[in-house]
Amino acid sequence: MNVVFMLISTILVWLMVPGIAVFYSGFVPHKDVTRILFDSFLMFGLAGILWITIGFPAVFEGDHFGIIGNFHHLFLSGIDLLSTYGTTKLPTSVYLLFQMMFAILTPALFLGAVASRVKIRFIILFVALWSLLIYYPLAHIVWSSSGFLAKMGVLDFAGGTVIHINAGITALILAITLREPYKYNNEQANGNPLWILMGTVLLWLGWYGFNAGSALNVSFQTINAFFTTTVAACASLITWIVLEQFFKSKVTLSGICTGSICGLVGITPGTGYVTVFGSVIIGVISAVGSYYFMNYLKYQLHLNDYLDIFGCHGVSGIIGSICVGLFATKSVNSSVITNGLFYGGGLKQLGLQLFGVIFTIVFVSIVGIVIVQGLKKVLKDDVGIRELELA
Repeated sequence: MNVVFMLISTILVWLMVPGIAVFYSGFVPHKDVTRILFDSFLMFGLAGILWITIGFPAVFEGDHFGIIGNFHHLFLSGIDLLSTYGTTKLPTSVYLLFQMMFAILTPALFLGAVASRVKIRFIILFVALWSLLIYYPLAHIVWSSSGFLAKMGVLDFAGGTVIHINAGITALILAITLREPYKYNNEQANGNPLWILMGTVLLWLGWYGFNAGSALNVSFQTINAFFTTTVAACASLITWIVLEQFFKSKVTLSGICTGSICGLVGITPGTGYVTVFGSVIIGVISAVGSYYFMNYLKYQLHLNDYLDIFGCHGVSGIIGSICVGLFATKSVNSSVITNGLFYGGGLKQLGLQLFGVIFTIVFVSIVGIVIVQGLKKVLKDDVGIRELELA
């Protein structure tokens, strides 16, 4: 039963990649739609092959200083794919495929920040270096039992740090380094509401595999993750309606779709650790934080990230990761060593979560900037232009 459940979860996470492509395409100008779709689907080949070639052993096999695994199993040589992997009670091949979808999805999340601003070869080289130098080490640090943040006790059930803060900060770096500061004039976006809605539906559906699947079996934590994922998204959606009505006197489809995504992002790191009540609060706070950044702070910073990738994934990911230190409880998941602040655990888990968030931001920022600047020097003609053809 567990294997079937994990294969279904893997398929659901797979759906999130076209889901994010459709969602982004509903916001971008028509001339950028094909490029968004292309870049997103490209990740199946690029990030997928990288994961098989070197990614899985670099994250989950061996350990070097709590930062990275080993590189002894190129193309999975020497790995018994039929044996049970670690304590998961799953065949290694099943666990590998599930984690592979995360490695594919994460770059698809941030590529919208540079739609048609760089050539495809820049994208290929950036994603390859980003995977090797940022994603694989961070996934090992947080999710491998040998990772130093995991050993410290930092909790991230399904990817608040590894995926959402990571993707959000990377998108922010790309927007700052590859786009000119933009002066907003309260212009109205000309999007495609059907694409936005359908993208949101695909993402919400896929998130059940994303969050509930991270339990790696059918258990109480699985049901709790499924439940809290739903409740947080609903709470965030309603909060977004209230905010738009209060501050703009109108409610928009793009707004409630964005609000639901913020709730899904916010609950991701704690979905298997918090109660239903905790998920409601996390959904509300995530919506408030992301709404403020997207509608006010972004304008003041002249940030040219019109898809609000950092505002959604970065801000809500940070809020959700910190909230684990407030709402995590042993009553939901026995793997929680120290309860969150609101469940009598004091400041310890909150401090750990804050450290994990700060480390992720600093690590991704430094390495990301180095990668971008290096590629800009090597591929000078590939930046700041629009490709008229994909070929």
